[in-house]
Amino acid sequence: MIGAFTDGAAAAERVLAKLRHDPTGIALTLGAPVVMVILFGYIFGSAISVPGGDYRAFLIPGLFATIGANILPSMFTMARDSSRGVVDRFRSMPIARTAVPFGQAAATVVYGLVSFVLMALCGLAVGWRIERGAGYALAALALLGAFQFAATWIGMYLGLLFRTEEAAGQASILVFPVTMLSNVYVPTSGMPAWLRAIADWNPVSALAAALRDLFGSPSAPANGTWQLEHPVVATLAWTAVLLAVFVPLCTRRFART
Repeated sequence: MIGAFTDGAAAAERVLAKLRHDPTGIALTLGAPVVMVILFGYIFGSAISVPGGDYRAFLIPGLFATIGANILPSMFTMARDSSRGVVDRFRSMPIARTAVPFGQAAATVVYGLVSFVLMALCGLAVGWRIERGAGYALAALALLGAFQFAATWIGMYLGLLFRTEEAAGQASILVFPVTMLSNVYVPTSGMPAWLRAIADWNPVSALAAALRDLFGSPSAPANGTWQLEHPVVATLAWTAVLLAVFVPLCTRRFART
């Protein structure tokens, strides 16, 4: 167990070291939160109203949820390593089979934290505030990190399935509807009934609602949906389900690749 944890920490250090020497990756990590806040908060926000609150205060926790649900970095990384033979070299080493995926997931949470801090600073600059105190804010951050850790295993599994960066790039367009079809950017109450049901039961909607609750931000109507009435519990449940399903799938696929 200790050996597997040590191997995973070394794999995480490898991913972070590569990012440190990647100016493009650093620029995207630093620039994306600012662009998203400006784009959605000022351009789209000028045409959107939220009952009982300011749209930007509603939006910022939703954008935090997009950090937690972003599986693209892990998908591209694993597809690239698979196509270049890096995965095969790791498989030939005397390390735990879960070490490399665990390291990738842990590293993703670390630079997701950097994105969160930058986006939070942008949110504070445009009027968003933490209304419920430091304890709830830390709980929100822990929940976001846990969900991101679980979602990263989905990205790694898909990267191992696609095996090449080109295939992963073509498939990435399928990821965007997951966050768009949710309550991240707008309340779902204005959607058609069938579409609202899908959006309300989207795990990303549960995460966004939980973050809004913990930060004390304006929230979207629950529309009688259980997971939006109990978003923190629902997010924890989704996190456990994703880990239970995709950790074994990803580990098995990594061992067979």
